[in-house]
Parts: sequence; structure tokens; C-alpha cells
Amino acid sequence: MKTLKEVACGETVTVTKLTGEGPVKRRIMDMGITKGIQIYVRKVAPLGDPVEVTVRGYELSLRKADAEMIQVD
Repeated sequence: MKTLKEVACGETVTVTKLTGEGPVKRRIMDMGITKGIQIYVRKVAPLGDPVEVTVRGYELSLRKADAEMIQVD
């Protein structure tokens, strides 16, 4: 299993599982990132933080710590 943090720029992946607990997991789900949804990785900042993605037709910036909690295929 790889996480969203490890995905290269320009790739589209499907969310398989969300790890993490409580409010953090809830916040990720509130952003529209749920199991089975596709995420397109637009940009990764030079130092890896943040990661810019497109989810459900809108753009998001995720911290590396949050991206690590999203397992993808």
C-alpha cells in the first residue's frame, strides 16, 4: 500500500483507506476525500509540503502529514 504522500506529480489514484483518528480523519472526509474517490496530484512543493490535488472537481492543498493518512491504489 502506498500513501498519497508518495504519489508522483500528474498521477491519478483511487483512495482505498483513510487512517488517522478522530477530528483529523473527519476533516479529511469533510474535504471530500473518501474511500473509492479519485484524486489527481497536480503539484508537489519543492520540499514536499504541501501537495496540491484535485478532488471531486475542486483543488485542495494537503499537508504532508495529512497526505500520509490517505492510502491509495
